[in-house]
Amino acid sequence: MGLSPPPARHGGDRISEVLQAQGVPCLYTLCGGHISPILSAAKARGIRIVDVRDEATAVFAADAAARLSGRPGVAAVTAGPGITNTITALKNAQLAQSPVVLLGGAAPTALQGRGALQDIDQRPLVAPHVKHFFKPRRVRDLGPAVNEAFLLAQSGVPGPVFVECPVDLLYDEASIRQWYAEAGGKGTSLTDRALRWYLNRHVRRMFEGGSDAAAPVVAPVPVPQAPEASVRAALAALSRAQRPLAVIGSQAVVQAPQADALAEAVARLGIPVYLSGMARGLLGPAHPLQLRHQRRSALREADCVLLAGVPCDFRLDYGRHVRRSAILIAANRSARDARLNRRPDITALGDAGAFMQALARQATDGSRHAGWLATLRARDDAREAEIDTQAAVPGAFVNPLALLRELQREAADDAIFVADGGDFVATASYVLHARGPLAWLDPGAFGTLGVGAGFALGAATTRPGRELWIVFGDGACGFGLAEFDTFVRHGIPVIAVVGNDAGWTQIAREQVKMLHDDVATVLARTAYHEVAAGFGAAGLLIQHPDEVTPVLRQARELARQGRPVLVNVWLDKTEFREGSLSM
Repeated sequence: MGLSPPPARHGGDRISEVLQAQGVPCLYTLCGGHISPILSAAKARGIRIVDVRDEATAVFAADAAARLSGRPGVAAVTAGPGITNTITALKNAQLAQSPVVLLGGAAPTALQGRGALQDIDQRPLVAPHVKHFFKPRRVRDLGPAVNEAFLLAQSGVPGPVFVECPVDLLYDEASIRQWYAEAGGKGTSLTDRALRWYLNRHVRRMFEGGSDAAAPVVAPVPVPQAPEASVRAALAALSRAQRPLAVIGSQAVVQAPQADALAEAVARLGIPVYLSGMARGLLGPAHPLQLRHQRRSALREADCVLLAGVPCDFRLDYGRHVRRSAILIAANRSARDARLNRRPDITALGDAGAFMQALARQATDGSRHAGWLATLRARDDAREAEIDTQAAVPGAFVNPLALLRELQREAADDAIFVADGGDFVATASYVLHARGPLAWLDPGAFGTLGVGAGFALGAATTRPGRELWIVFGDGACGFGLAEFDTFVRHGIPVIAVVGNDAGWTQIAREQVKMLHDDVATVLARTAYHEVAAGFGAAGLLIQHPDEVTPVLRQARELARQGRPVLVNVWLDKTEFREGSLSM
């Protein structure tokens, strides 16, 4: 018996060749007929396919993979509603400056605008949220478009890029020619013959030159460097300062492989530092230069402030946290972000992480700021003592501060924390200390709920073997609960801790105080653990303080055995974050 002939080469092969050349280990997706050839071809080339239950989850996973690897994460979704379901996740990636490549299906090229299944004009919906919208119209253009998308996603200010992939460019030529022949019919009228002529010409143009496609070439991504004059000016300002302060954000670690080198540079600079976003954990859990509390007071007292990859947005009260007499240094890839709401005295346009390393190579001894650091450290210690006192307050259920203190003690030294929620997660940001560089994932400036499951998938597939925790608010948990099916099917042993206080507490705090109405902010003490168990995961319940430690340890043991776990914790209400409304 002879061997079966190899399957015909198709457009999905061209795309998967680029993914393979770019070193993509994992493709996140929700299946759809418009993109099936991409998934099949990628799988055949050894790329792991992780299929999810919501297209937004696929993009969130690609976003997390990009942040942790420094290379674009890739998602593929079907046409129409598959793409519209990704818009929030795309915008989150755009505002977080995450390099994501989204492959989106589309109706056949000859039928677009004629009422085909799931056919909409996708460009107006997607283009505002991506750096570029590629719309190939010929098979030979698919690979180059995807290859260029990778370069563009990482260049300058990183961000998502979209490649539209019409279904008739993805299947093999013989099948598409047959499909169009059948669509043309066998009529003999002038109209029928004109239609067949048009369709034949259309197909010929679609496949024209397809056999001449060259192997994909991965181009190096240039890292934008701040001018040497900016480095010298910043060094001079820091050397004169008596109370210097640095705030380092996510954009400083977009070159993920450089995270350790950046940490060494920060330590050599020797000035007090606050870390935010993806930079949390950069210096480890207990570095003497790192501060966690009273940032507003510190910024108002500092005489020189270095913002590395951080804009003056709502998180810095639009620049008002930095006093007017202070020298402000802004290192950023984006000219807009560097000057947002507050014009800096020194602007260093380029990669913020590389700028910090350039400063450190020429920096003088930072020990002369020991008194200033001691003042800030004393405030930090006092705040930690206050948290300990508040954590000891008993209640009917579990004190959230006590729960988070125990999670901080119990989690592995290499744990990665994914944060998804409002009030409970904001509390966690004060209490949980990221274990090391790139070990904390939160949505970023957009404040998006629902990132948790997707971020966990991206983290698990990018950093396999690491202990992985999702810190869920009970409101946010509802967005991704169905993805426990995904965790089970793909063997991802995540541990989710749901802070269940039966409400949208972040909103309720101010709404009830200002409007005297809790409308739409009340939830139930839902049995989220039973839902997770229904998907095949392990579901655990904590209702009393004495259950916290043994159940967290049980959850870790179950995860070590390869099972995903959801721990549903009934929380008491607290006043820890009163007055925390952001505008």
